[in-house]
Amino acid sequence: MTSRFLVGATMLAVITGTAVAQRVGERAQIFERVRERAAQRQTKQADPNPSRITAPGDYRFTFVHDGISREYLVHVPKSYRPNRPAPLLLALHGGGGDADFQSDDAKYGLIGKSEQAGFIAVFPNGYSRFASGILATWNAGACCGKAVQNKVDDVGFLKEVIERVSRQANVDRNRVFATGMSNGAMMSYRLACELPGMIRAIAPVAGTDNTSSCSPSRPVPVIHFHAKDDSHVLFNGGHGPDSLVNVDFASVPASINKWVTLNRAQPTAKRALTVPGAHCDLYPARKGGAPVELCVTDTGGHSWPGGGTQQGRKQPSKAISANDLMWDFFSGL
Repeated sequence: MTSRFLVGATMLAVITGTAVAQRVGERAQIFERVRERAAQRQTKQADPNPSRITAPGDYRFTFVHDGISREYLVHVPKSYRPNRPAPLLLALHGGGGDADFQSDDAKYGLIGKSEQAGFIAVFPNGYSRFASGILATWNAGACCGKAVQNKVDDVGFLKEVIERVSRQANVDRNRVFATGMSNGAMMSYRLACELPGMIRAIAPVAGTDNTSSCSPSRPVPVIHFHAKDDSHVLFNGGHGPDSLVNVDFASVPASINKWVTLNRAQPTAKRALTVPGAHCDLYPARKGGAPVELCVTDTGGHSWPGGGTQQGRKQPSKAISANDLMWDFFSGL
């Protein structure tokens, strides 16, 4: 799955002139990639009746939702058997990214984790005003970009993605999970608020809960990952110095406290993990409730713990693996 993120970053540098985007978008050959990707997307026909997935592999699908052509990628692990329900992980890219970037194993390792753990990995593409799907964002509440400005129905889109993949493959509907990076993490929080009947648990990374209202019909387990030195979505809230959007983000403590209350979890945390450079605190579930866990890295900035280096960002913390810890958390539910 070829990444379009660098293409978007180059265009972002032209549009905004920001130093961060300029650092990421220096390579001229990227423009050729965007022309090729746009041509592929324009010639691909929408698939109103999703094709069945009967074998492991990588797939790309397009359909129209709310009048907008939308896309999602699916990775089916080698262990998949059509007669055996498989868990599903919805992986949401960050703002200004795209599905191809989130599915890049050198950066996030989610396809490798899919092969190891046996879940179907689904990478939806956010809303983009470009035919190639670059510079995509999610309408996660207060953030981000055109998806919020245009009031895009991303909740409805992601609901339909889950429904489509469940028709295409043998999905265990009791084990549908969501994770995401930055704006994608924020979107996972919104899904927990609005689709608690479909989403079993979420694992936001480097993004807080910025929903304006949240009244889930049932508790939704949460494991949140964040670096203390995140300069985009500040740990203690507000507008980060490296943020590309003018949003005062909710803090990590406020988001965790909110979900401890919503999930009727124990108000006092227990230290669940301590390693050099990171720790995790667990708020256990009370009767009828759901757990909340917070994993904090000392360094890593705005990145995916255990992931690969992303150009223009700090080296991700290697103290923990977000992929390993989130799947352990999901598997214990």
